[in-house]
Amino acid sequence: MTVMDNVRLEDLPKVADEIIGKSHRIIGFEGDLGAGKTTLIKEICRKLGVKDSMSSPTFSIVNTYYDLRDQPVYHFDLYRIKDVEECLDMGIVDYLDSGHYCLIEWPEIAQGILDNYELSLIKVEQIEDNLRRIFVIHK
Repeated sequence: MTVMDNVRLEDLPKVADEIIGKSHRIIGFEGDLGAGKTTLIKEICRKLGVKDSMSSPTFSIVNTYYDLRDQPVYHFDLYRIKDVEECLDMGIVDYLDSGHYCLIEWPEIAQGILDNYELSLIKVEQIEDNLRRIFVIHK
């Protein structure tokens, strides 16, 4: 496990590089509402070369972006999903099996499915308004 303390907004490019360099292609993001999960995901996408407009897929559940090699990067927000069965119904396994980046907010909702995959887990804790502690765990 890696712990990054006192992370500020201007530190996110370095944090994103570290996550991309050491993580699996399936990455879960945990943290309270407003902790900065989506902001960190946007920075990771920028580092992957995504030029598309990025936003939280809170209502669409999954957004697809494309990197510089025209490869998809999937961004999930499972907050509104009720259970593992609903994840299966939306076809999450097809995305996970694709070999492309899957960046998943609220991964605990799909825990029964994600247990079958190598993944990295990013936990974002808000220390103060502009400071975060970020834990990186590889499973």
